Amino acid sequence: MSSSRSTGLDATQVLKRPVLTEKSTFRMNELGQYTFAVDGRASKDEIKDAVEKIYSVKVVSVNTQTDKGRYRRLKYGEVKMSDVKKAIVRLKEGDRIELF
Repeated sequence: MSSSRSTGLDATQVLKRPVLTEKSTFRMNELGQYTFAVDGRASKDEIKDAVEKIYSVKVVSVNTQTDKGRYRRLKYGEVKMSDVKKAIVRLKEGDRIELF
């Protein structure tokens, strides 16, 4: 199930890494939702396909959010950090992803 306007990204290019924070760990253990940092160009359909292909699970829903990069002061002035797109993926009841 690929979107009509595919970005041409491979499944391994769509998912960058799992996001492991206190909040994402709670969602993972209690709600069956997994959080991933994804490529900023990836659509919800591409994220769903990538998770299903890589982890062999059934995805029920995908929510995305983009965290805007903050400004950091360095020796030579201010620099804007990169934006980060995150995807919160909810799996079918009973499916799990073993991250460790």
